[in-house]
Order: sequence, then structure tokens, then C-alpha cells
Amino acid sequence: MKGLCCVILFFLFLGCADKTIEERQLPLLNGYWEIQKVEFPGGDSKAYKASNSLDFILLKGKKGFRKKVQPRINGTYMVSENDESFQLLKKEETYVFYYKNDLSEWQEQLVSLDSVSFTTKNEEGILYFYKRYEPISIQP
Repeated sequence: MKGLCCVILFFLFLGCADKTIEERQLPLLNGYWEIQKVEFPGGDSKAYKASNSLDFILLKGKKGFRKKVQPRINGTYMVSENDESFQLLKKEETYVFYYKNDLSEWQEQLVSLDSVSFTTKNEEGILYFYKRYEPISIQP
């Protein structure tokens, strides 16, 4: 019994271990992303079951931009004129998006990243969870 408890604790420890984002993973940010939920520092959260806009991210090296787009039924996207340019730089053990436009500057920490999801945390401690967008295919 003692051995079983040790094995369970070991796997729990591995599952809770901080997963560092490696530089080779950063190109996974490229593509279309859908907001999934937002978690606020006080514990409240807001889930997004459906959204009519997506974030398109294009990263080249350490510079990139983020643009709002709306998918259309024919598989194309209506693209907004505005985009937010950013630099993605390593700060201590994580990567941080540094945004700057004519009106303000802000940053978001990249908390997690894999091929189907990523999470950021802004300066107020709000967590944003994104999932990779998968277009809906309607067959005639």
C-alpha cells in the first residue's frame, strides 16, 4: 500500500510540475485562435461558447502581429484593418508579449503553449485561454 501511495504522489508531482515553454514551440502560435474562457484573479471566470471573431497571430522570429478576423461560411475571413504588433521576448523563465501602439503599451505573459491551445496572463492577473480554431465544414 505504501508503494502505491508513493507511485501516485510521484505522478501527481509530475503532472503539477511547471511546464517551461521552449523557443522551438513558439511557431505554434501562428494561426487562427478562438477565445475559450477568461479567468479573473478573484476566481470568477467567463466561458465563451461561441465567438464571431478570432485572433490571427503571425510570428516571424521574435516579432509578430495579432489581428481580429471573422470567419465566413465560404471558408474565407473578413479581416479587420487594425492589428497589434508585438515582440515576444524571454523574461526570466517565460516568454512575454510586448505590445506598443500610438496610445499605449502593455504586456502579456505566455503561460502555456501547445499545438491546440495557449494561455496568456495580463498585467492585472487575468488569464486568457485560447484554443486553435477549426473551421466548420458544411457539405452540400
